[in-house]
Amino acid sequence: MKKFKLSLASQIFIGLILGIIIGGVFYGSETAQSILQPFGDLFIRLIKMIVVPIVLSSIIVAVAGVGDLKSVGKLGAKSLTYFIVMTLVAIAIGLISANIFQPGAGLNMDKLEQSDISGYVQTSEDQEGKSITDTLLHIVPTNPVQAMVEGDMLAIIFFSVVFGLGVAAIGEKGKPVLRVFEGVANAMFYVTNLFMKYAPVGVFALIGVTISKYGFASLVPLGKLTITVYGTMIFFVIVVLGLMAKFIGVNIFKLLKMIKEELLLAFSTASSETVLPRIMDKMEKAGSPKHVATFVIPTGYSFNLDGSVLYQAVASIFIAQMYGIELSIVQQITLMLVLMVTSKGMAGVPGVSFVVLLATFSTIGLPAEGLAFIAGIDRILDMGRTAVNVVGNSLAALVIAKWEGLFNPPVEKVVTSETVTAEVN
Repeated sequence: MKKFKLSLASQIFIGLILGIIIGGVFYGSETAQSILQPFGDLFIRLIKMIVVPIVLSSIIVAVAGVGDLKSVGKLGAKSLTYFIVMTLVAIAIGLISANIFQPGAGLNMDKLEQSDISGYVQTSEDQEGKSITDTLLHIVPTNPVQAMVEGDMLAIIFFSVVFGLGVAAIGEKGKPVLRVFEGVANAMFYVTNLFMKYAPVGVFALIGVTISKYGFASLVPLGKLTITVYGTMIFFVIVVLGLMAKFIGVNIFKLLKMIKEELLLAFSTASSETVLPRIMDKMEKAGSPKHVATFVIPTGYSFNLDGSVLYQAVASIFIAQMYGIELSIVQQITLMLVLMVTSKGMAGVPGVSFVVLLATFSTIGLPAEGLAFIAGIDRILDMGRTAVNVVGNSLAALVIAKWEGLFNPPVEKVVTSETVTAEVN
């Protein structure tokens, strides 16, 4: 008799459903939140603990495997080009959707609760003081160890690329160093799979806290915004990313099925970091060479946030409509370009979506205080945009692999009557 065993995706889904139920039952209960929060925090901390060693070791091994600066530069240029194009497409889709469905039109602001956004305002002011030159310089760490301690992903990626090139340049002398980092990467992937056994508990706790804190009632006044954001994100994944996937010979639904565990996890925790190691591993199995997957996906986490920029575009138009402000085509194109730049320049900033919006609003004359009306449901929307970010970065690894002429998808076994007969005999 075959032993019944639930898949990890099923376990995570059950944790998600139970968390929603418990959160709804104990809505407004700070006691329930204080009990559940540590279990959720533990899972996030476990994943954060392994992300830096995995990114560091994987990129060093990948770049050392490529071997020369020209090849790495070509891979980086193609990745950045793709990220910019997809970002602009995501913003355009968000703007078109918001103009068609008018989620903020006729909304009575007197019936909406406002949340405190002073922390985001301060962060935005700090970021606005930095020029593009400062942002670019920040990518180069003065102290790589400090960058690792702070989890500064762009600085870690830069150091890893440079170190990998150095290992490749010294040839045989670099082989022992390369083997060390290969060992670190393999060990960390094993630890990731170990930690994932706790994922259903972490998901249960995190979604339970979210629902018990905000409840479903918070969605009602802003229901049209929520439906518009989620509907647009579903359209973007199925149609836009679906067409891109078809162009390289991949079925978007098969890709979604392949990463269903990671999508559930990213959605539940509203954190892309929780699935970074497994997404790199799965995209390698899907046909992207190791050096492409391990370079493109971590870089995409800073430069290819399709879900986030799409949401920011919808939210900007929503605030304008709520205040009765008409944005001209020129202003919306300006908004599109500013969002594209600020979303890249502020990668890794806490509360990045709100900070990007605050920095953008000043350029087109939108009132920053309007964000206080949607801050209460930001967590609910964040879950969706995180999942879209994960799909976008997963597909990016396959697209760049195809562009490099290195895409090698697994061959599907075709079952015929002859094979069945042969297997029986």
